[in-house]
Amino acid sequence: MRPAGKTAAGSRPEYVDFSVDDFPGGLRACLEAILMVADQPQTSEDLARVLALDTQDVETALGEMRADYDGDEARGVAPRGFELRHTARGWQFANRAVFEPVVSAFVTDGQTARLSQAALEALAIVAYKQPVTRAQIAAIRGVNSDGVVRALNVRGLIRENGTDEDSHAALLVTTGLFLEKMGLESIDQLPQLAPFMPPEGDVVNQARD
Repeated sequence: MRPAGKTAAGSRPEYVDFSVDDFPGGLRACLEAILMVADQPQTSEDLARVLALDTQDVETALGEMRADYDGDEARGVAPRGFELRHTARGWQFANRAVFEPVVSAFVTDGQTARLSQAALEALAIVAYKQPVTRAQIAAIRGVNSDGVVRALNVRGLIRENGTDEDSHAALLVTTGLFLEKMGLESIDQLPQLAPFMPPEGDVVNQARD
């Protein structure tokens, strides 16, 4: 195996100005960091291109990571609460199925209570921009929104509906339950945002400041 951080001559993308060895934990830590924020499965080829490494090196590291997360019963090493899942679409972190009752209890805790500010922001984005991907929600809010998106999905307020043609990420839309809770018959009845927007002059002045 070629040492981490090395790749074939002439195959290193111009935008990659680092080596995985520059970071604590090396290749494995870099893969974990990417997969932690990815909103869809990633192929070994795509990960290798981003990190300017050979695909086989990345594939080997991913396999070792998955084995570590799965634990070793013979050595008394328990599996993690999450797994590195490999499907036809690629690699992705996921909760282990056995912990589904625990996760469901967490995300549905206090369902009857009012939605958090973060959840309301994400729900508003889905309602007015649908269909929209998780990455687009995060870009608008300026923060990772996977947690609130999962909570909204569990509450039945949003759902996945197809995939984006360019990124192949899942597209999110509101549900019938959302319309019911809002007292609407269709999305067309959502209130216009214009009355709630600040005057154009105020926006310009704020931008100058």
